[in-house]
Amino acid sequence: MTYNTNVKTPSVVPTARLTYKDLIVWQKSIKFASDVIDQAENLSSTRKHYRLVEQLEAAATSVPMNIAEGKGRYSTKEYKHFLMIARGSLYETMTLLEIFELKNWIKAEDFQNLQNQSLEIARMLTILHRNLKDN
Repeated sequence: MTYNTNVKTPSVVPTARLTYKDLIVWQKSIKFASDVIDQAENLSSTRKHYRLVEQLEAAATSVPMNIAEGKGRYSTKEYKHFLMIARGSLYETMTLLEIFELKNWIKAEDFQNLQNQSLEIARMLTILHRNLKDN
């Protein structure tokens, strides 16, 4: 059997790119997720709270993942739905971080930094959602 090696597949076309990466809200949410994971790896607790840490990491990483998944959908309605899922995951992340801060597992200044990031991301998600026209 012979193969035509001159045929380019869509996955190797040099002009192809994933458009969600252009979204500033996605870029900020990736950094936010990374910062949350850094905090989870350095908890000031004598016990390992595996279930809570796993939930925190899952919620934080869900924010950029849902933005990307929504951007990959074909309808604006689906995209908007995933943006709101991302927003919910952001609120879930902050609720867990609030508990961690109350338990003194993370420093108040670190919590405040993450809260500031989350407020900016939440605003951006709301504005993006509001500006998308339903089709």
